[in-house]
Amino acid sequence: MKVLVVGASGALGRPLITRLLAAGHEVWGLAHRSGSLEVIERLGAHPAKGNALERSSIFELVERVRPEVVIDQLTSLPPSPADLPDYLPADRRLRLEGGGHLFDAAVKFQVRRHIQQLSGFYLDGGTGLATEAAPLRVNAPGTIGESARMYAQLEARISSAPPMETVGLRYGFFYGPGTWYWPDGAFSNHLAAGEVALIGGGNSIFSFIHVDDAAQATVAALTAPSGLYNVVDSQPARLAEWLPAYADWIGCSVPPGLDEEKARGLLGVESVYYQNSLTGADNRKAREILGLDPRRLPWLKG
Repeated sequence: MKVLVVGASGALGRPLITRLLAAGHEVWGLAHRSGSLEVIERLGAHPAKGNALERSSIFELVERVRPEVVIDQLTSLPPSPADLPDYLPADRRLRLEGGGHLFDAAVKFQVRRHIQQLSGFYLDGGTGLATEAAPLRVNAPGTIGESARMYAQLEARISSAPPMETVGLRYGFFYGPGTWYWPDGAFSNHLAAGEVALIGGGNSIFSFIHVDDAAQATVAALTAPSGLYNVVDSQPARLAEWLPAYADWIGCSVPPGLDEEKARGLLGVESVYYQNSLTGADNRKAREILGLDPRRLPWLKG
């Protein structure tokens, strides 16, 4: 089938294009910068230059390509997580406004299916792991709550799209080549430089997903039943468990501990919440329906 991937040159977009082509699909990739367009063409897909924030160009593209499936992987994230707060306004605008243009064009030109990138790490699982029925943490403090409310808006948008089929993929924290969580990634650099601390008990449960496993699940979503899927690994782990193991994996010192009260003063209330209140996600639905078989985290033994 003919597939249009928007946000096609990122850490997930690249393995996604490779897997889509290997499955025999005709793939078009939208990007704004010339370097990104070259990557898309080098991978074997059809490059399409455009800016998601320019509504007319998105409508023209969808009308010209006439894809059967549109995959929205739009993001505007920084090279380093330390700069995330500064990037969030632009990221939010791109996903809501730019993604909205794409969604509206898909509806107008009768695209059969729309697949949306969502979050599997700001879900509220209560005392356990979050299922697909779990809400987002829209009342969380600061930028966490802002991001959760953005994802809630994206979920609301795809839930009101009949007769177009929609799939929402709630991805975990990406790791693998080109991501923050990899030996040469930004998080590793901050950890090696002694710029990361373990706050309080480190009680947050993290759900990761390798970008290639996420790409596999996304290809499976082309034909899966509509709905939400938690695309996360099968090793939800407490921060206090995985962070020292990660440090050992990349060959650096275990991060120091930091009292919660002191962290609030130095780093803000979001940092304490982030490290102690997240619940992780349950991937049973994605394993059963999408065939998700996530690899084991390389930094966790056993």
